[in-house]
Amino acid sequence: MARPMTAEQAEFWLQDVLLGNVKNESRITKKVLEAVPADKADYRPDAASRSAIELVRHIAAADNRFLETTINAEFNVAAGGIPDGVKTAADIAAWYGDSVARNFEKLAQLKGDHLVKIVDFRGMFQMPAVTFLQMGMHHTIHHRGQLSGYLRCMGAKVPSIYGESYDDAQARKAAQA
Repeated sequence: MARPMTAEQAEFWLQDVLLGNVKNESRITKKVLEAVPADKADYRPDAASRSAIELVRHIAAADNRFLETTINAEFNVAAGGIPDGVKTAADIAAWYGDSVARNFEKLAQLKGDHLVKIVDFRGMFQMPAVTFLQMGMHHTIHHRGQLSGYLRCMGAKVPSIYGESYDDAQARKAAQA
């Protein structure tokens, strides 16, 4: 049987593992959100799929919701919401970047006793607050992968994600020529 996470383990995991990953993944996510062309925001590859703008909104709001879950030690479905006036992918990406930066600063200050507080996730399971950062990153990476798959079909350039993308390599080669 697994032992409960200690406050010291939670603080180590946050400070020495998760914060760097959160910063890097959010930087990548912002680039993918920004790559959605304004005139193609309604694109969807299939009738059963979300549109590009629906994915952009979902990624930005949910990523911040998971950060706020750790910060507040409470899962709140209404948290991380995008303001009504923020409509385009570019505006959402800017809001996302600002929100993540603010939340990152709050995360960096959290201590172990707070991080091990048990958070209920919609009555389905209960876990220490710090574990919601990892869950949130997995959720975002999954949906960011979906959205990046839409980009070329929409006529957009795919940004570098985990290494140079074809489009960024072509831009680099053109700049060097």
